[in-house]
Amino acid sequence: MSQVFSFHGGIHPPENKKQSTRAPIGKAPLPKQLVLPMQQHIGGPADPLVKVGDSVLKGQLIAEPIGRISAAVHAPTSGKVVDIAHYPIPHASGLSGECVVIETDGEDRWIEHEGIADYKAIERAQLTEHIRASGISGMGGAGFPTDVKLHLGDNHIVNTLIINAAECEPYITADDMLMRERPHEIIGGIEIIAHLLRPSHILIGIEDNKTNAIHALEAAVKHCDLNIDIIVVPTKYPSGGERQLIKLLTDIEVPAGKIPADIGIVCQNVGTTSAVYRAVHKGEPLISRIVTVTGDAVRHPKNLEVLLGTPFSSLLEACDLRPEALSRLVMGGPMMGVTVDNDRIPVIKTTNCLIAATKQEMPPAPPAQACIRCGMCEQACPADLLPQQLYWFSKGREFDKAKHHNLFDCIECGACAYVCPSNIPLVQYYRFAKSEIRTEEREQQKADHARERFEARQARLDREAAEKEAKRKARAAEAAKAQEARKAAAAKPKEEAAATATAAPDIKQLKTAAAVARTKLKKAQKAFDEAAAGNSEGLAELEQALNEARLKAEEAEKALSAGSPAPAEGGDAELKQLKVAAAVARTKLKKAQDALKNAEDKGLEGIDKLRATVEALEQKADEAQKAFDAAQPADAAAKQESAPKETPAKAEPAAEPALDAKALKQQVSIMRTKLKKAETALEAAESDEERSSLQADVDDLKKRFDEATEAFNKVEKAKMDAAAQAGIDLKQLRIDAAMAKAAITKGERALKKAEADDERAQIEQELVAAQAKSDELHKTLSQYD
Repeated sequence: MSQVFSFHGGIHPPENKKQSTRAPIGKAPLPKQLVLPMQQHIGGPADPLVKVGDSVLKGQLIAEPIGRISAAVHAPTSGKVVDIAHYPIPHASGLSGECVVIETDGEDRWIEHEGIADYKAIERAQLTEHIRASGISGMGGAGFPTDVKLHLGDNHIVNTLIINAAECEPYITADDMLMRERPHEIIGGIEIIAHLLRPSHILIGIEDNKTNAIHALEAAVKHCDLNIDIIVVPTKYPSGGERQLIKLLTDIEVPAGKIPADIGIVCQNVGTTSAVYRAVHKGEPLISRIVTVTGDAVRHPKNLEVLLGTPFSSLLEACDLRPEALSRLVMGGPMMGVTVDNDRIPVIKTTNCLIAATKQEMPPAPPAQACIRCGMCEQACPADLLPQQLYWFSKGREFDKAKHHNLFDCIECGACAYVCPSNIPLVQYYRFAKSEIRTEEREQQKADHARERFEARQARLDREAAEKEAKRKARAAEAAKAQEARKAAAAKPKEEAAATATAAPDIKQLKTAAAVARTKLKKAQKAFDEAAAGNSEGLAELEQALNEARLKAEEAEKALSAGSPAPAEGGDAELKQLKVAAAVARTKLKKAQDALKNAEDKGLEGIDKLRATVEALEQKADEAQKAFDAAQPADAAAKQESAPKETPAKAEPAAEPALDAKALKQQVSIMRTKLKKAETALEAAESDEERSSLQADVDDLKKRFDEATEAFNKVEKAKMDAAAQAGIDLKQLRIDAAMAKAAITKGERALKKAEADDERAQIEQELVAAQAKSDELHKTLSQYD
């Protein structure tokens, strides 16, 4: 027999267990409806597989587990699904949850099911998955999915398997009666669990107030080959707590924040072992459990095997409830249970007791008084905490301090509140603080997740921006290389043209140089005059600079005079004036004729006066044309006489007139506009006759547009090819020439706005360079365009 140790604190409340152990386990009546919550366990809720109107059989899977920590739900009997909605569930919050409602048919028909003949012959993972598919979770109160604990042997070394048979809380006798009547199921379940975990030692911890159960287990163990020790511990609440039972049986404390598997121990409840046995050997999923129905408000307290989903009212009715005596209905035990107001709440996998108490049995709690700091709560705490400090921290919302004082090690057993002379509901404060801390942690997790997503997005944007910048620089480098290549190709014919060009002076450059020299002369003169007026020093240097500026200005003027072309001898200016005068006279005559015609068409006044004006303008136009005609032959004769005489050559046929690209481009634009108008009219046409006529026009315009486009493209291509043969990109040359012209215009505007002489001189120099560049580009462009 192993040694029994002790744990800190603990209390000895009245047991009140004998009332419900006088009768054997009974079978609860089949209700008309079963309400099955999708979450009867710790973890994620199950996902319904059925829909309203489906017929189900007993043991049929109606909801599958979602996620690693979850449990399946099966139909406890045969019937029909009549609703899937939110109903009240057995929870301390009193809230509702998703439930599947089955209307029973009374036939209790099973699906085809059978157990595993030799579970040791199959893989452990397959056996564990079979237990998971049976929907088994811890039946001692917490409801942790059993298959998760059975997987602990995969990454932990399990030395000890502890079976919790203590059932320390008053009133509850479900496990006690199970051990008395079905010890073989418990031992059979232990064998299966031991096969999966392979512990070196198995301990069954049971309180000394369960004599009949101890004898039944000892008799069943004799037929088992496992190393099982039944350890009887003193009756003290809460010896059934997981950490407290481990301390009692092994004298080992589970560290804060750790689980028993971290120290090589796994705990299971006796009800869970029985469910594992039935699932493996009989193929029955978890669809029922033993529930203690007790309290002074029922005439026949006992333990019932109840189908999951059965409402509390059915159990109370089966135990002969006295409604007039019922003062308080408690789900669970008196220490850790929850008071419920709705007797339609269903039984779930973790429901082990239902207490129908009278007012004398469980009187209302007296009002809470101020804490007197007696320290009795600290002496009773089985987790060796400081309940008084935790109370102050929870009440003052100092949650960080409460966590620092190991608030989450509290098992909410109620021992501190039981001994408190001030009747302070300490456990309620601890539950409130835990809930607030969990809420804050969830919010912090959301904030951290949002921050991580933002940082990841920002990093992605920065990375994409860097990639775009690198690509842009690469493209810029390639464009620069291509531009240099084009400039080099364009510079070659320019250099050749410059080498063969005459040495004639550039009049514009000479004018610009003269203007710059005049500006410098004005500045030198101004500086000299100011110095002379003020008798300043350095007058000699200023005078020398003035003379140099005057000399340069005179040289620039002489160069400009020498480079300017001599006036024409043949009277070109007079001939041009006569030509302009004739054109102006014709224009005036045309306008007057148009005005006269308009007046005659509309019958306006002043027609005679307009006729006189037209006659006068006709006379002037004739005189201007005669003067131009008289001057033109004389000029031509003069040119012929001054020209050297040549031997008459054989007449050559006239060259075919060259196509005008500008006119062709204009023609293409006109054709495009006409075609669009014709197509619009065709779409708006209503009659077939009108549509046929317009369609012919559209076809004709399309043909003419295509011909004009082809002609323009042919001329443009010829220009491009001619330029390309000389190594020139005509398109780029046009762009460069336009930019050079724009630079000159910009410089001229800046020169008009400039006030300081230095600024004007600088702008004039830039204008000279821009003009030279523009002239060179346009000169090259004129050869091809």
